[in-house]
Amino acid sequence: MDLFEVLNGVWNGLFTNVIAEPAIFIGLIVLLGYALLRRPWYECFSGFIKASVGFFILIVGSGGLVNTFRPVLAGLADRFQLKAAVIDPYFGWNAVTQAFNKAGWTTSYIMMALLIAFLWNITLVAFRRYTKVRTLFITGHVMIQQANTSLWMIFIGVPLMQNNIWGIVACGLLLGTYWAVFSNLTVECTQELTGGAGFAVGHQQMGAVWLTSKIAPKIGNRDRSVEHLELPGFFKIFNDNVVAASTLMLIFFGAILYVLGPDYLASKKAFNPASGELFIKYVFKTSVHFAVYLYILQSGVRMFVAELTQSFQGISDTLLKGGLPAIDCAATYGFDAAGGNSVLFGFTMGAIGQFVAIAGLLVFHSPIMIITGFVPVFFDNATLGVFANRFGGVRALVIICFLCGVLQVLGGAVAAGLTGLYEFGGYHGNIDWDTIWTLNAWLFQAFGVYAIAALIVLMLLIPQFQYRRNKAHYFIDAEVGAAE
Repeated sequence: MDLFEVLNGVWNGLFTNVIAEPAIFIGLIVLLGYALLRRPWYECFSGFIKASVGFFILIVGSGGLVNTFRPVLAGLADRFQLKAAVIDPYFGWNAVTQAFNKAGWTTSYIMMALLIAFLWNITLVAFRRYTKVRTLFITGHVMIQQANTSLWMIFIGVPLMQNNIWGIVACGLLLGTYWAVFSNLTVECTQELTGGAGFAVGHQQMGAVWLTSKIAPKIGNRDRSVEHLELPGFFKIFNDNVVAASTLMLIFFGAILYVLGPDYLASKKAFNPASGELFIKYVFKTSVHFAVYLYILQSGVRMFVAELTQSFQGISDTLLKGGLPAIDCAATYGFDAAGGNSVLFGFTMGAIGQFVAIAGLLVFHSPIMIITGFVPVFFDNATLGVFANRFGGVRALVIICFLCGVLQVLGGAVAAGLTGLYEFGGYHGNIDWDTIWTLNAWLFQAFGVYAIAALIVLMLLIPQFQYRRNKAHYFIDAEVGAAE
């Protein structure tokens, strides 16, 4: 046996047992991170176990969502010839996973692209003297979701990069640039909002946060803000994610199940009236199970993300002193001057915008139907609500969050069709991915590799323009306690 055969055998074994197993692969990334931080061996082992088990829990929740949701989509397609997709990063995650499996591609490519993107983000911050990038994106579950969607966009948009290392590297460089540059855009507005708490937003709506901070003062008045409004007490129930998700699913999926009707569902063996079960009970149980599986999925995410975040944060503290962490958008909710009312008001206006847009899809007989997902309608609009209220008051909040809801649905419909993910029942759905990345997906298909190269270069120019406009305070603004 020659050396090539030995190396090939080692690679095949490594690929089959590690790289092609995302739970194990991500566990090893955490293990490596802790090892680099010189943690005790038992902490490294514990991190590996928690990250791997968390990902396996995520898979259980993901499978439950797919198995529960598939009959509803099948019913819509069969009875009304309607193609429907849920705009939610977890449903989008499931959709890409199914699409990868159908194409015969391993989803571990996603983890490889994520690792390249993270290392590239680190490099850009390490050379911030030249790149002017100040932020390291460390929101682990969002990183995986975005690597998931972006790699699919590149694989289907650029045939030369399909299912090979060049596509993975291109995705990593593009996504890492997006993380670095767009989280960097949120530094000044987040520091002002939080009074210099020392973090930036690293989530799904970074471009929208920056734009909100710029246009809110022009369309509203920060002195007329949400904290001066009296809201009905029942809105407080939406502070609980389980209640909010269950309510949304009852409204949307409950309505769909009633439209399909008990006779149709019985013919598909989804509902059994002979058992004596009431149809209203079946609707409630089925709809709430979406929230159940979403809760399981999110529990798994929290488990492995806690380990990812610690290892990533440790790396940034050790290797990138002076860099600013870009973290979950929910961290900004604690700085809502309205005591949480901006969060609820933003969510409400975004939901109304989504409902109006969905009604428009129905009226104009859209070939692709969109179903609201909890994560984008809540987290995007709640976050934009906090920033809009801070910079432009209640008027800016109402207008911006309503328009965000509309764009989430319309952009999501375009993106689901453009990427083909409507066939698998979901699309990413967050506002940056309904606007910026929808355009990116079209550019990939129209211009191929040239679009990827051009986007990376154009994004890297953005921090240079930021720096030129604020040379004296640019890096000072990124320090803890710095606020305009």
